[in-house]
Amino acid sequence: MTTEASGTNMNTKVARVIREYDLDGMGANLEAAWTGEAGERTSLRDLADEFNEAVLEAALRESGISSLSVDVSTTYEALRGESGSAATRARRRLEREGVDVDELTGDFVTHQAIHTYLTQEREASLPAADDDMADRKVETIEKLQGRVSAVAESAISSLANAGELDRGDYDVLVDVRAVCPNCGTDAPVGELIRRGGCGCTSEAETDDE
Repeated sequence: MTTEASGTNMNTKVARVIREYDLDGMGANLEAAWTGEAGERTSLRDLADEFNEAVLEAALRESGISSLSVDVSTTYEALRGESGSAATRARRRLEREGVDVDELTGDFVTHQAIHTYLTQEREASLPAADDDMADRKVETIEKLQGRVSAVAESAISSLANAGELDRGDYDVLVDVRAVCPNCGTDAPVGELIRRGGCGCTSEAETDDE
């Protein structure tokens, strides 16, 4: 894996746009999302949209426009539509703020450009099909459990501070479990996935033999 600064062939459009808009760390984020390093994989089309929205946000920032005063996602969707009243309004708004809209949209990239950048410049590749699917699914579940726990703890703390709850130091436990409808085995989902199931089906097949 390479970085934006150390790549030997930094001539793709994505690499150029990353440099020109000072999108530090974007390459690593794209790679992690595409390969599933951070959990579920993100499609190339979705990555292209996320990249282009980051470019739009950077252009707004460079022109001194607060991203709070412009809905980046809505504006990007309008510009991507290329025609229609929404696109016209978006272009005029940006032009009034000093943004060169033609140059900006010319720097938007396609999902093919993202793929070329990831595979050629960062030498990234997708993991072997299904080899580590179970581990990746468990990691995703565990991360979601962590998020639920954090949200619950924050809610408890906020309610306690507002006097709506008697205290804010409750221990929050998030336990996602799976129960087999056949044998009644009750186990944490992560544990069940890693061991390949509860085993009751295999036991039944052995008994039949």
